[in-house]
This record gives sequence, structure tokens and C-alpha cells, in this order.
Amino acid sequence: MFRYLLGFSLFFTLLNAEIIPYKLLDFIYTPTQKKIKILDSVELKFPPIDGIKVRELSDIAYKDEILYSVGDRGVLYRFKLKIKDNKIKTVEPLSAMKLQGKDKKFFSKSQRDSEGLDFYGKNLLISYEREPRIELRACNARKYKDIKIDKKLQHIKNYDSANKALESVAYSKKYGVVTAPELPLYGKSEHKIYSKSKSWKFKQEGGITSLTFMSKNELMILQRKHSYFTFRTQITLSKLNLKTKKYTILARFDTVDGWHLDNFEGLTKVGKNRYLMISDDNDSFLQKTLLVLFKVVE
Repeated sequence: MFRYLLGFSLFFTLLNAEIIPYKLLDFIYTPTQKKIKILDSVELKFPPIDGIKVRELSDIAYKDEILYSVGDRGVLYRFKLKIKDNKIKTVEPLSAMKLQGKDKKFFSKSQRDSEGLDFYGKNLLISYEREPRIELRACNARKYKDIKIDKKLQHIKNYDSANKALESVAYSKKYGVVTAPELPLYGKSEHKIYSKSKSWKFKQEGGITSLTFMSKNELMILQRKHSYFTFRTQITLSKLNLKTKKYTILARFDTVDGWHLDNFEGLTKVGKNRYLMISDDNDSFLQKTLLVLFKVVE
């Protein structure tokens, strides 16, 4: 009986991510989070999926209990996600698919830096750095077409650097596909969100790493700032009303205030006023894949 239970436990562990409770803060409240309530935070450890290592998860998109994610090395992952009573219960790996072009050839190193992810109807949008572009793909990773983007965003020479290009993408029926460079374009100081025909400026709080629509007009923005000299990390969650152009900070998390942060890069909406945020472990043993469930309480 013990052998049977042990074997079942090992089999279950192989099917699911190891979920380890993670304390983001050692005390209950800080004024910088007054419009955000953290519901749950966990560290995830995955077994390989289809022989592909799970690493560097840059963005996420959620629909019908399936969590999609893209990694920096041109991989689309699928997970079965269970959230119950405002807690992350299980994250079951389903598949991992390397991204290919229409010629069915795998991407080169400069082509595969997939960073942003969102749904476009039943399909997915993926944005890239290094060779900046946005692609429309099926949920099985098959490419349909490239999405037209602003001319300023098409050439890497216009960016602050090759690694500061299209880190994020989001979609709504009203505004269409929107995206943003991680840092303002070369020589600029303000952030700018771009759609096919419009743009919106706002103050820079860090590099933009993810976008997701909160409502018809409101866009949630995840920004990250990190110092390699002091190791200080700041994560800012804000919203921009694309109709009124009003910009509001929802929460600012700072390691100086006691927050245990990592390289947060992904956002997605999972329910009414509820969102997930994920960190990219940079394929480093010093970093973690953290998944945070939070609620906007304003």
C-alpha cells in the first residue's frame, strides 16, 4: 500500500508543477499597495514538458482554465490552472511547443525572443524583441500572419537597445492590438502605448513588461525597475484610461520596503477584478518563477 501511495504521489508530482507557498512581504500592509490586495503568491517548479525545459516565462494569457505562457527562447507553453477560494491550487503542464515560421523552420536566436502574449479572439498574439514584430498564431502555435504595427516600431534602430523592444501586447475590440517598447524609443523620455492608428503617452516608472485590458477603456501596465549595483527592485502596477488619458498608479512594490520580489514580466486577467502576475527566472538558479494572484480593490 505504501509503495502504491508513493508511486501515485510521484506520478502526480510529475504531472503538476510543484507549488511552494511564497511570502512576498513579512508583514501585512504597506501604503504602496492600497489599491491592490495580494490573494496568493507561490513559487512554481516544473518538470520538462515534451522534453522542453520550462524557463524564462515572459508573459501569460488565461482563458477557460488554461494558462498560456511564452518563454524568451521561442516556446509556447500550456498549463491547466485551478484557482479556488482565491488560492492557486494546481498548475498542470499540458504542452510545450517551439515557435516556427510559416516555412516550419525553428526560429534563430534573434528571431525567437518572444515576450508579450494575449488573446485575439480564439487565437494568440505574440510580440518579440530583437526582431520587433507581433504575430497572430493559433493556440497550437501555428503562425497565421504578422500584425501591422506603427512604422517607428518596425526597425530595431529606433529602440533604446535590441533587448528593449516589444515586451508587451494586448487586445480589445475597441482599440485593437496595442503594444509598447520596454523603454521609450531612442532619445525619448516618456512611455508611449501604440495602436495601429493612435498612441498614448504617460510617465515612465520603469520598463514596461506587460499590458492587459482591465475594462473597455482601462489598460493595466506592469513596469519593472532594477539596479544591478544595489540590487534594488521596484515593481509598479498602474492603469491608463485610453479614452480620458488619465494615468493612475495602483501599487508600487519596492525591495527597500521589505518586498521579496523577482523579475515580474507577465500579467493576465483571470476573473472580475482578479489578475495573475508571473516572474521570469532568467534561467538562473538564483531566481524563481513566482505566480501572484491579486485583486484590484479601488
